[in-house]
Amino acid sequence: MEQVVNAVLEAMLRSGLVQVEVSARHVHLSAQDLVTLFGPSAELSAVRPLSQPGQFLAGERVTVIGPKGRFERTAILGPVRSNTQVELAISDLRVLGITAPMRESGDVQGSSSVTIEGPCGQVTLQQGVIIARNHIHMTPDAARTLALQDKQKVNVKVLTDRPITFHDVIVRVSDKFSCRVHLDTDEGNAAAVSGFTLGMILR
Repeated sequence: MEQVVNAVLEAMLRSGLVQVEVSARHVHLSAQDLVTLFGPSAELSAVRPLSQPGQFLAGERVTVIGPKGRFERTAILGPVRSNTQVELAISDLRVLGITAPMRESGDVQGSSSVTIEGPCGQVTLQQGVIIARNHIHMTPDAARTLALQDKQKVNVKVLTDRPITFHDVIVRVSDKFSCRVHLDTDEGNAAAVSGFTLGMILR
């Protein structure tokens, strides 16, 4: 069955269609911050694999705290990273009472501050909060098929009952990826994304 699904997805991709996923607010933790928040022997426990190879939803949760509000039980995505990063939608920032730049994941230099609380301690980030820019994860083979390059910007029309075209979506190419468009919750709600959803890459 998995081979059949992959074959169908590859055929759709050749037509410029790619699956759309919504990425809700979440945290990536460094090894050091994981220990501070959960204790010296802490490890992230994988409860569900994500679409990107090697990535998973962890069983652990944290509280993200801003000047105006907080989000309890915020998801952590593993594995650990070199730097702690908090990815939020614009509506999330308003609840917390903070601002943040729109960046590609991993680009946290000079980004915003927030406090993260776990069962064993707190970490106040001096930088690390971003609005994740919408993007397409793409394999090298898929990029060659579609004549796309890493860091190229394309438009993506989300094919739902409320179709929206997102402009300047960044293509990210790696042999560690599987092909998916990632939107945040504000973008997904605006386009009425629900369940299995496709987007059309436009030139």
